[in-house]
Amino acid sequence: MQRKSHFTFSMILTATLILIGTGGYMIIEGWPFDDAIYMTIITLATVGYGEVHQVSDVGRIFTIFLIVAGVGYFMYVVGLLVQFLVEDRIRVILGRRKLDKQIARLKDHYIICGYGRIGRVLARYLTERYLNVVIIEKNESRQAAMDEDGVLYLMGEATDENLLLRAGIKDAKALITAVATDADNVFLTLIAKQLNPGLFIVARAIQNTAKRTLQAAGANKVISPYDLGARRMAHAILRPTVIKFLELAFADDSTDIQVEEIRVRSTSQLLNVALKNSGIRQKLDLIILTIKKADGTMIFNPKADTRMETDDTLVVVGRAKSVIKLEQMMRT
Repeated sequence: MQRKSHFTFSMILTATLILIGTGGYMIIEGWPFDDAIYMTIITLATVGYGEVHQVSDVGRIFTIFLIVAGVGYFMYVVGLLVQFLVEDRIRVILGRRKLDKQIARLKDHYIICGYGRIGRVLARYLTERYLNVVIIEKNESRQAAMDEDGVLYLMGEATDENLLLRAGIKDAKALITAVATDADNVFLTLIAKQLNPGLFIVARAIQNTAKRTLQAAGANKVISPYDLGARRMAHAILRPTVIKFLELAFADDSTDIQVEEIRVRSTSQLLNVALKNSGIRQKLDLIILTIKKADGTMIFNPKADTRMETDDTLVVVGRAKSVIKLEQMMRT
């Protein structure tokens, strides 16, 4: 807005000086319009082409006024240009330093490599749940979108080790690779595992043949968007009621039903308590679909006498308020 006002003022000032100069020469010297405006332009620009006609004493005084006004005008314009250039550079430097400081303070955050269609939707989904996200993107044309979305980001190749370290990969909770090619995703997975062996990595596979390679490189989960889309369309035809339930459970704006996973911590008040005595079903009205044990085994539809142990992960379905209460009980 301030730049627009400066530009408007400059245009108005230019037109005003030209009108004053042209009108002055026409009135004082009695020159025709074309001679008057020509004399005004060369005087304001101080180019020194010479006078088009002999100038009177009053005309000379008027010319001096135009020269002084022209010099002041051009100094003002040059000052504005320098100000715009310096302000832009300072704004970029300060903005980058601010982002770097915010990224350096993050712990247990998520790193998304690639801010294309999938990366942007994924980042929005995570940030809406108040999770910290850092984007690594090499395409400068997407910088405006990241600024608009208000995400933390770094510009450059995701396979650059220094850039991954700046993104806080050693303190990150997970990394999602969604770059352009399978080869880059494989290389990125190898580097990420080398920098942080315990990092959970979700990799996108464009070709089905890349799935095994990504898993061998260290990806914990390999996702093919095309396969998922095809399966979703098939299930929508074969199991429409199941799909309707899942859409309701995973909808962003759903406040009635949620499907969540909750980890049992060593400080939980429900540690070593049997499900039938926990009150999860009776008091919170939650249904436990499965329990994932610390060794990775899954217990589907667990029995009432099943006891919850440290690092168990419960997959529950129920109302949002009840899920929040259970999360609190699992922490303390």
